[in-house]
This record gives sequence, structure tokens and C-alpha cells, in this order.
Amino acid sequence: MSHAKKLSSMDASFLYLETPEMPMHVGSMAIFKLKDGYQGDFYEDFKKMIEGRIHVAPILKARLEKAPLDIDNPSWVEDDQFDINRHIFRGSLPAPHSRAMLERTVGWIHAKLLNRARPLWEFYVFEGMDNNEVGLYSKMHHACIDGGAGAALTNMIYDITPVPREFPKVVPSKPANEPRDIAANMLDSYTQLWRQPLDATKAKSFDLPRTGKSDLGSVLFDNAMFQIESGIRMIGGVPETVKSIRDMVAKISDPKSRDSLASMVSPSTMLNKSISSERSFAGVSVSLPESKAIGKQAGGKLNDVVMALSSGVLRRYLLEHGGLPSRSLTAAVPISLREEGNTDANNQVFGMICSLATNIEDPKERLEAIIAQSAKSKEMSHPLRALMPSVSNVAMLGAPMLIQVLALLYSRSNLSDVLPPTANVTISNVPGPRQTLYAVGAELLHIFPVSISTHGLALNITVQSYRDQLDFGFIAGANIIPHVEVLADMLPKEFELLAAAFAAPGNRASAAS
Repeated sequence: MSHAKKLSSMDASFLYLETPEMPMHVGSMAIFKLKDGYQGDFYEDFKKMIEGRIHVAPILKARLEKAPLDIDNPSWVEDDQFDINRHIFRGSLPAPHSRAMLERTVGWIHAKLLNRARPLWEFYVFEGMDNNEVGLYSKMHHACIDGGAGAALTNMIYDITPVPREFPKVVPSKPANEPRDIAANMLDSYTQLWRQPLDATKAKSFDLPRTGKSDLGSVLFDNAMFQIESGIRMIGGVPETVKSIRDMVAKISDPKSRDSLASMVSPSTMLNKSISSERSFAGVSVSLPESKAIGKQAGGKLNDVVMALSSGVLRRYLLEHGGLPSRSLTAAVPISLREEGNTDANNQVFGMICSLATNIEDPKERLEAIIAQSAKSKEMSHPLRALMPSVSNVAMLGAPMLIQVLALLYSRSNLSDVLPPTANVTISNVPGPRQTLYAVGAELLHIFPVSISTHGLALNITVQSYRDQLDFGFIAGANIIPHVEVLADMLPKEFELLAAAFAAPGNRASAAS
């Protein structure tokens, strides 16, 4: 990364929305099994491996360069003081050296902000666990990456055999970042502002005159040409934008859609309050083939089963705590906009609101209701989804400072305690590798996602598939759910009930026993 690369507005928004109570990084808790007879130092071997491969992912050596006075989005520049010892740490677990203790430690570390003076990622290696296991907790700022690009990083870090791949050695080069003064930064931000419509539309190219020079007068002339060209392209993109808006209004106005909209109205619950700067975390796994089979029997997909299992857990938990509302809970469900094969390290996501049918007691009926409502939610969100690629990259001079002030005000004012929630929980399903992975010869057993809790959405349930299992990661604001492992412990029973509900009549009794 020899040149500065400005963050998109979507990527930068994760920086602006971050407060001490709401860190905006994502991560994972991986569990490895050391190979028999291993006598090495896993921490040192792992660090050496990453150091030899880090050139494959340039974002790992990039730090933030802020725009003057925060008038525009920051840029990624190569860190000329990069030191891998500031990013990979040897962790230590108190007794007992168990997974439960690792989960508690991960929750504690996940609550801590990343240092913005350095590249925004950290790894923690925990050796000496029970059963010859090693834990690896990783976190990376959401401004750097989303789930799709995270899969590309996974392929860089892990191997598909116990024997690590050999990567060609790279001769270190001095970063070519040239310091820019305030005037140059301001001018660059001004240019980027007017170039947005060019990048956001796909109209045909216009060859308006350019000077090709770098003096101030020539740059201003080029900016004027950019403005004219931007106007032409913006006009060319208006019909598509208007069509998307018209389709969205038509769906909202359709009487058949009113029931769908009503199902997306979220009731107030104990989960939708302001959170503290502490986190609780827990992970649990269920069978991937069985989950897919249940979804197929119900006429839905794996994601519907994930939501049904989460719904059952939430229903059971809120019933036990006297807080289950009569109206169904809803989930904010991220959707990837990333095209197949795209491994760019940036965020390409959209979201929709789905009913969790928590007002339905029967597991089978609940899943069927989720499948029906999910299809309607996708249909309702389709026109808005078409607008996201262009809207997500629109910037406004001065917006970074304004958004940060508003985010801090929202955090300090506890507005989420009084405002109606947009959703009750965040649920995300990330496809993962089916083959067994290794790191420094150690077998990867699990990779539990560790995601983001926010004010008003204290609980986040993120799932990643790996081999023949679904690894669930529960993260919550500790002031709302101090022991989130209680929810994780409920999941296997909910899975049994759902599997029994779709079992053949002759097998149903034995499956339920």
C-alpha cells in the first residue's frame, strides 16, 4: 500500500460511530488442537508465520491518516513504524484453563478499543489449555473488513494441510507515503467530493478537457471539469435511482405489504437498552448437515434455521426473566452485497429487518412463520438494496466531525433507553470453509465469531459454518446480559426440539426423549 487510499463512507462510518461503550471491531475465538508430540512454542511459530505472509494482506500494515479537521474521510497509509510485536500477543488464562475461562477473557478483551495510531488489528494466543488445545482470539476494526473479505484473510492465515505453505519472501521496502500539507489534503477532499458521482454511476465516459498538470490553477480547472462531468453522469443515473425509489414506495403503499410492515415493528425488551463498556461472550456448536436438512424439510434455507434457533433461545430466556412481549421480536440481518470472487478489504453490506416469530410456541410453526416473513422482508428491501452501492459511498465535507459528535451525544444521553427499537437483536450468518484448516500444523477445531454490540441492540448472535458444524458466537453488553453463556447453553436443547419437530412421525418420540 504505497499510496494513500481514502476510506469509503460506509467503511469510515464504523470509525465515526465508535465510542468507548461501542467498540466497532469484529473478531473470532478459534480453538486449535496441537499435533501429537509438538514441542515447539506455538506463539512464536504462529507469529513468525504471520510475519512471513503479511504482505498478502496489505491492510494489516495500514494505519489511518486523518483528514485535516476531520472534514473528510481518513485514508489508509502504510505504517512506516509497523512492528508485529504490537499486534500479536501471548495471552495468559487463569485456572481453570478451560474454554469457559477463555470465553470470559475474550469478552473482556473485546471490550477494549483498538489503538488508532497503529494498524487496526490484534491477535492473542492462549496456550496451556485443557486437552492440548490452544485458543486464538483475533480482532480487526470493521472499517477494515467485513465477513466476505474476512474469508479471504482466513485463506491467507490458515492452511489446508498440517504442513504450512511456503510463501515467496518479499524484500522490505520503505513506505512511499509522502507527507501532505493541510492545503493539499483540503484540495484532495474537495476533489473527492465532486468525483463521487463519477464513481457511483455507470454512465458512458465523457472526454472533457484535462490539463494533466499539478499546479493549483490547473487542479482547480480539472475540478471544474469534474463538476461538469459529474453533473452529466448524475443526470444519467437519475432514471435508475428514481425507479428504485418508485418501486420502494409502491411496495409500501401496497395493502398486501402492510402485514409485512407490521411484523417488522419491534417491541421494547430488556435487550434494547444502553450498554456499558463491558462484554460477555460465549460460543456453542450444532450440526451443519442436520440444520440444512431441517431447512430443506421446512421449505427454507440455512439462514432461516439459524434465526429459528436464535428465536427459540431468546423466547426461552425472556420467558425465564419475565420479559417476553406478546408481539414477535425482530432481528436486524446483515446481507452481503459482495459479488462472487470479490475479496476487496472493505465493507459491502446491507441489512433488513426480519420477524423471529417469538410469539409462536411450537418450534415447527415458528420456523415456517420465519420462512414466510423472511421472504416478504427480502421482497420489501429489494428496491432499497439497489440504491446502497451508490448511497454508501456518498460523502459530505465536515460529516466525520458531525457524525462523531452525534454518536457521542447518543451514547451519553441514553436515548436508546427511551426510543422505540428498530430491531431487538442482530443475527448474522457467515459462510465458512468446509475443509479442515490448520495453523502452524495445529488443527482448527472451531472458529466462533465475536461481533459488535451497540446501544439499543445489546445482543449480537453471529454464526459461522466450518466443516460440518455451525459455530455460534453470542456477544452482549455485560450490563444487560452479564452471563451470556446461559443463552449459549440453551441452544443445543432448542436444536433438539426443532429437529424433533421435523423428524418422521415414527422417529419423533425417540428424537424428543
